[in-house]
Amino acid sequence: NWITHDIEIISRFRKLRSLNIVGAPLNGRYPFLFNFPLLEQLKIHYSYCLKFDLEMLAGLPLLKELRCSGNRFLTGNINSLRVLK
Repeated sequence: NWITHDIEIISRFRKLRSLNIVGAPLNGRYPFLFNFPLLEQLKIHYSYCLKFDLEMLAGLPLLKELRCSGNRFLTGNINSLRVLK
């Protein structure tokens, strides 16, 4: 049985510039993780059950650096990204 974690409190940090998610036991989709207008750096490593699509990065207009590894539910086409400069 999977537990859905309530981490929506993170969405209150609207001025967040860097977000590192490493080994978090997240499962499912958390769209609010991809809605930070000032975020410049996003790192998601070894969050095996976090589901997200590269198109969700559109909610991060200032994103300059994206690092992902060990995320088996990452989908999308990297060539379609207009966010990363």
